[in-house]
Amino acid sequence: MMTHMKFQYPKLFLLVIFSIISYFIFSNDFVQSIVISLGELSYLGIFIAGLFFSFGFTTPFAIGFFLTVGAENIFIAALIGGCGALISDILIFKLIRFSFMDEFKRLEKTRIIHGINALMSGRLFSHFKLYLLYFFAGLIISSPLPDELGISMLAGLTRIKLHTLALISFVMNTFGIFLILLI
Repeated sequence: MMTHMKFQYPKLFLLVIFSIISYFIFSNDFVQSIVISLGELSYLGIFIAGLFFSFGFTTPFAIGFFLTVGAENIFIAALIGGCGALISDILIFKLIRFSFMDEFKRLEKTRIIHGINALMSGRLFSHFKLYLLYFFAGLIISSPLPDELGISMLAGLTRIKLHTLALISFVMNTFGIFLILLI
């Protein structure tokens, strides 16, 4: 029966499955102890935690690291963590643009996406649709939610250029990391 089952969005399905599996891997005490040991690396550890901040399944460990690191200067720490997160977001963006675009094009033809576009095609929304998309993607990127969602929104539903994405990613991730370091 499973051999006859056809997935319409296999790559997106695998992304969700891998995120769930990774959550269970990173819930392991041994893996958590490795992440916590990064605290001895100071700003290099903050950069590495920034790399992990972008991926949904490693975000909780990056946040735990940011909360326990006790950085000397939280402004510099946020900038360094933002640089790490930027690198991860560019990797996610390139992967999505290279590998997932065929599924996004199919997804754009679905009834749900057509309904959302019809809802937002009114005079008021048509001018703000792109800005709303950037706003929501930026919120997702700056929050502990998986950056894969925000980057996917920008990579799949817009024609955003890499330098614009890099600016949004760096600013929003740095802001999110800064807020966590303030706690």
